[in-house]
Amino acid sequence: MTKYGLRARVLAFTIIPTLIIGILLAGYFSVNRYQQLEDALIQEGVNVIEPLALASELALTARNREALNRLLSNIQRNNTPLVTSIALFDADGKLLVTSNYHKDYKVLRLPEGMPIPATTSVDPRENGIILRTPVLTDATRADTLWEESATQPLGYVAMQLTGDSAMLLHYRDTFFAGLIVLLGVCVSALFGMRLIKGVSQPITDMVSAVYKIREGRLDTRVSGEFSGELEVLKNGINAMAKSLSEYHDEMQQNIDQATSDLRETLEQIEIQNIELDMAKKRAQEAARVKTEFLANMSHELRTPLNGVIGFARQLQKTRLTASQLDYLKTIEKSAQNLLGIINDILDFSKLEAGKLKMEQIPFSLRDTLQEVMVLLAPSAHDKGLELSLRIDAAVHDSLVGDPLRLQQVLNNLVGNAIKFTEQGNVDIRVDARPASQPERSGLCIHVQDTGIGISDSQRRQLFQAFNQADSSISRRYGGTGLGLVITQKLVHQMAGDIELYSEPGAGSVFSFTLELDKAALPLAEPLPLAELTGKTVLYQEEDGFSRRATSALLREWGMQVLYEPTAEQPIDLAVLGFGPHALPSQMEQELKRQLAFDNRTVILLSSTDPTLSDSLLTAGASHCLSKPAHYQKLAHALAEPRTTDDEPMAPIALPPPARRRPMRVLAVDDNPANLKLISAMLAEQVSQVDTGRNGQDALNQATANRYDIIFMDIQMPVLDGIQATQEIRRQGGLNATTPIVAVTAHAIAGERDRLLQQGMDDYLAKPIDETILARIINHFARVPKQNGLIDWPLALQQSGGRETLAREMLTLLLQSFEEFAPVLSAALAGELDGNALYGPLHKLHGGAVYCGVPQLQALLAGLEQALLNKQDVDTLEPELLELEERIAQVREEARAYR
Repeated sequence: MTKYGLRARVLAFTIIPTLIIGILLAGYFSVNRYQQLEDALIQEGVNVIEPLALASELALTARNREALNRLLSNIQRNNTPLVTSIALFDADGKLLVTSNYHKDYKVLRLPEGMPIPATTSVDPRENGIILRTPVLTDATRADTLWEESATQPLGYVAMQLTGDSAMLLHYRDTFFAGLIVLLGVCVSALFGMRLIKGVSQPITDMVSAVYKIREGRLDTRVSGEFSGELEVLKNGINAMAKSLSEYHDEMQQNIDQATSDLRETLEQIEIQNIELDMAKKRAQEAARVKTEFLANMSHELRTPLNGVIGFARQLQKTRLTASQLDYLKTIEKSAQNLLGIINDILDFSKLEAGKLKMEQIPFSLRDTLQEVMVLLAPSAHDKGLELSLRIDAAVHDSLVGDPLRLQQVLNNLVGNAIKFTEQGNVDIRVDARPASQPERSGLCIHVQDTGIGISDSQRRQLFQAFNQADSSISRRYGGTGLGLVITQKLVHQMAGDIELYSEPGAGSVFSFTLELDKAALPLAEPLPLAELTGKTVLYQEEDGFSRRATSALLREWGMQVLYEPTAEQPIDLAVLGFGPHALPSQMEQELKRQLAFDNRTVILLSSTDPTLSDSLLTAGASHCLSKPAHYQKLAHALAEPRTTDDEPMAPIALPPPARRRPMRVLAVDDNPANLKLISAMLAEQVSQVDTGRNGQDALNQATANRYDIIFMDIQMPVLDGIQATQEIRRQGGLNATTPIVAVTAHAIAGERDRLLQQGMDDYLAKPIDETILARIINHFARVPKQNGLIDWPLALQQSGGRETLAREMLTLLLQSFEEFAPVLSAALAGELDGNALYGPLHKLHGGAVYCGVPQLQALLAGLEQALLNKQDVDTLEPELLELEERIAQVREEARAYR
């Protein structure tokens, strides 16, 4: 759409040019006519004034005023419409005579100093035109030249002309010019209207037809007889409407066909959805059957394994010959291998189903990795391999994650490295890498070996379930082929990546990266760095990687490391590292050489043989540690003098029989072997053990006797463990509040949570671990805690059972209270907004997580979530006041633990 329509444009283009041309022509002719009239007026005045000047010569010469007066009056009367006034001036400019009274005759006089013009002059004025002409004489004196006398005027005549008659003629001509222009405009308007009628109206009709076509009335046509381009435009619009109508009909047919096809497709999709739903139900049923099968398989395999492993451990506590002890250890190791295969299958099933959940708990990275090294070191030493661990000093130690799954990944990778390496080294290196956020820590863990290596073609099937790089490997080394698959899935579930670099015959390097949150408080036991800093240690080691790893650790502690003794540098102590092939005689010889220099010596052995350690300690060694040396033990060994109790020999820390807890417990199991085993284990830790063979038997005994703990099997005849537990709770008798521990061989995901929801107080998996059993007894044997904010047993549990660390974390929490107090006061005073309060509150919440203050932690978590939800600080005043009270209460209660 344009601002002006076609009608207005046609009228404008026809009228405006005519109007402009007419105005220009009328103006030109009016101006030209006015100029002609003015010239004619001047010429008439000249025709009057010049004869008058000739006529007045004699009278002026004679100074005859009367004759001059008559002459001027005569001329005035004869030319009254033309002449306003006539005056005669002498050569000196004096007025001699005038035709009539002139109020300002000075207008007629020449300006002062201006000579008399030689010819007639014209002086236009506002009130008329003034003509001046000289009066010359014909008489000549005898004493003057002819030329001089002829040019000297006697005076001059001034005449004022009026232009009224000329102006009237000019107005008349202008009026007629305007009439002519107006007539031209009217004629142009008539032609424009005729043009509009012949052109604009048909175009308007065509536009209306186009609008109708656009609205969908495709049967609209432009009618009428037109000529020229309008006829072509009409035919084009009609052809377009016809084509659109045909296209519309065709499109409607296509739509109808597509609708029909779509309806058929939807019916097919509905059928497919029904089939998919049925397939989904079948898959869910298959998954349920698979889960039940795995649960039953786990239960049926773990039940006899529980008896085999448990009784093997019990037999090891009796008097046995060396051969019998070796056979029992072989039995236990074989059973543990079988249990590991079962756990791999269960883990693989959980990972495939996506049901394996990662915990987020604080842990010490060094302690976690060191536990794996302690577990796998005997296997490496038995094969004559050098096992080493190096953690970069830049790696953050206190992290938040799933330490159990991290240990499982390392167990698989390091275990495979030991399995497939016949000689050389298995080295573990932990490097720091950049993290995406400041509160997170990036890790890169490398497991390098000098084993058989893997070719490129074998790598493609390496991370496939139940596959190994070479089919002969499973026959030579054993294994299910699930370890690396589980490892890869665990690393991916922890948001990491795993890579492999390998060459056949040159070994392999498995590397995986992780990014974990940093823990707010240190979790590792403090090291005696004050006793180590500045000391000089002589370190001799055969293996290069072990030397670099231990040297970096010693320098991290502030010690000066020497590899060769020098006379200039005194030595505080010596560290001797021996490889797996070093002879005892060589070790004793080197030890004696160091003792000869009076050097306190710590020996690092690639062996776990206690006989070898005892012999070296007897020979004068300060401490003997197995490689890779635990950093805590190495630090204390370097800082402390020799002790005879470096490594406790007993693998399971149980209380002696004389210190059995005065507790009465009930053990229930339908399997006689398992019942006998758990009874024997319990008899070593508590004073009285009663047994039951099914749930009904347990219910009967719980009704008659009061127990401190009930260990209840789940799958039993007559009455299963869950039904028996619920019935004991329902009856409300002697054991309504007695802790009931579920003892089951089920190890599938969610089993623990399901049993706790059914009324159980704790969970114990088969095969039974005596350490875990002792921990459960200790937990439920504690005196019930008072109604305070500090849950000290929980604090010990969160610190891994280390009371010193628990007290230290509580002290750090109290220090954080001091830092938070000004912030809390400002918040209560209304001086802080939510953004300023969130940071300190989040920091305090992170510190409270590990200190055994669950009520305070819950309050802080609620406040933190409220700030995240953008609640105003003013609305949180009751919670902030409660927080202030609880902080004061924790401070008061903490005095008993400091």
